[in-house]
Amino acid sequence: MKFVGLVGSNAEQSYNRKLLEFIRREFKLKFELEVLEIDEVPLFNQESKWDESFQLRFLYNKITRADGVIIATPEHNHTITAALKNVLEWLSYEVHPFESKPVMIVGASYHDQGTSRAQVHLRKILDAPGVNAYTLPGNEFLLGKAKEAFDLNGNITNEGTVKFLGSCLDNFVKYVEVVSKLKKPKPIEPEDLDVTNPIATTIQGVDPDDPEWVEKAAEIVGAVSGDTYVKLDHGILTVNQIDMFLKAMPFELTYADDNNQFLYYNNAHQDPNTMFAKRVPSQSGSRLSTVHNSLPAARMKNVEWVVGVLRNGDQEYVRTIVPGSPEGVINTHNYQAMYYPDGSYAGINEIVFNFQPWLDWYLQSTGQRLVGGNGSVAPGPHGGGHADATSGASDAPDSHGGGGAQADATSGASN
Repeated sequence: MKFVGLVGSNAEQSYNRKLLEFIRREFKLKFELEVLEIDEVPLFNQESKWDESFQLRFLYNKITRADGVIIATPEHNHTITAALKNVLEWLSYEVHPFESKPVMIVGASYHDQGTSRAQVHLRKILDAPGVNAYTLPGNEFLLGKAKEAFDLNGNITNEGTVKFLGSCLDNFVKYVEVVSKLKKPKPIEPEDLDVTNPIATTIQGVDPDDPEWVEKAAEIVGAVSGDTYVKLDHGILTVNQIDMFLKAMPFELTYADDNNQFLYYNNAHQDPNTMFAKRVPSQSGSRLSTVHNSLPAARMKNVEWVVGVLRNGDQEYVRTIVPGSPEGVINTHNYQAMYYPDGSYAGINEIVFNFQPWLDWYLQSTGQRLVGGNGSVAPGPHGGGHADATSGASDAPDSHGGGGAQADATSGASN
């Protein structure tokens, strides 16, 4: 379960930030928490465009995809900070990421009452039209005398306080599980699988379906290769090392960008027919419509659904097991959404592998064994819904536009 924590202050030193960071460390086995800042949000102006601010785009995307939000609010003059109110104004005017989103309120302050009045006010704001959040009732965590509450490592020192905070968070997790069942999926817009709207990184001057796209596109942009160094997020590798690294992965990997152009696969197989999701070099660069041009219209709808549900943030991944695999093979496809630095959708990383050897290894290592069951698997909050763990994305009900065959959003697995 993934939560985001909103620091309700733009101050450099904030006990509410400390509180969220403590929650992230102390309760990491209960959920994953990402702490978000509000220090660079411009002053609300209804004549300005919200998406011109990087931080507002980042907040919108992160809140939209989160299972729940924890807001840590200070108390200024018996209410929330101007900075927090400003963010809520932006995110309830043209866009509404808090709508039907489970929210928990916590707070820390210098004095005994621990932001009690600010929390009451914030509850009213979150219930307002345009915000429409589902705020966790009760479970008020009010951390008073914040200066004395933390040790030098940023940990809350009072065991009773930590225990009560843990019980409130347990209740929030349960609340999120209940509320998530009420959530209506966003409508999925029709996907352009023909690469007709170039993005900033689209290479112009060569037909995407050209079987020599890689060579021609590389010449156009002067792409580096061989032992040329590339600076990465946390490391420096040569192009050859990156190639070796990706080919050594025990998975078949593909990448299609947010323009639905199939750009890459880790070509580690001498014979494409031995792959679980067959790919050939001439496909690199192709339109997804071309990659899937042998599919009937009903199955193309499933490709669109996989892309659409990842693009609109309803799910971060879609997982399927391809039906009809031979004995000893659990052909597993994981379609993972990728994101730009501002949190917006950047395409799909597809991971394909045989799950059976991993399962066998786990059972052998732990001495456990599988027992009988009814074969149904409850969907998770990020990969659930239409693509379950026993059938395949395109074997799902017609609620997403079709059924009856597995969907592969990036490659030729459905061929």
